[in-house]
Amino acid sequence: MEVVEMQHRRFKINDEAFFQFCQDNTNLRFERDIKGTIFIMPNTGGKTGEINSLINYFFVGWNLSQRSGRIFDSSTAFRLPFTAVRSPDLAWISNEHWAQLIEKEQAQFPPLCPDFVLELVAATDDIKQTKQKIQQEWIENSCRLAWLIDPKGQTAHIYRANGEIQIVPNFDQTLSGEDVLVGFKLDLNTLKG
Repeated sequence: MEVVEMQHRRFKINDEAFFQFCQDNTNLRFERDIKGTIFIMPNTGGKTGEINSLINYFFVGWNLSQRSGRIFDSSTAFRLPFTAVRSPDLAWISNEHWAQLIEKEQAQFPPLCPDFVLELVAATDDIKQTKQKIQQEWIENSCRLAWLIDPKGQTAHIYRANGEIQIVPNFDQTLSGEDVLVGFKLDLNTLKG
């Protein structure tokens, strides 16, 4: 992952300018952390892309039957309350939370933390940094449930709003959407290559 350092004393970029910067560079994907550091996000490889597509398929099917919220893919960035702009591999927002945004906020980087996020560990990812991002940026900003799925290690981590972290040590189990994604279940066996 390449990092472009933005020094707060020499160069500041507000939300509108950052959104426009991303729109002007559509061939690249960016994230911004709380310090203002802009990350150029790498493309994924074939295996990660295939698993991510499969996960999206399961979520979209469930969401179409429930109609209780909105599903977003990895190209959607969210502006978190403390100014970071992040793009999880998959996000879900309840209809209630989505309706609180005006049309402009929905069209740009929605200024809210999703109710649910899923981060899929790719070959280029640092799992320690991804765990930290989930805990410090998603959960601490009101994400109700987050999953970190590591296909290579065949493990999953479940992060809950109350701070609890549960480790699922193998892919022979099913993850539950609990009281956030009511009725959703993901059989981790379906993600085995």
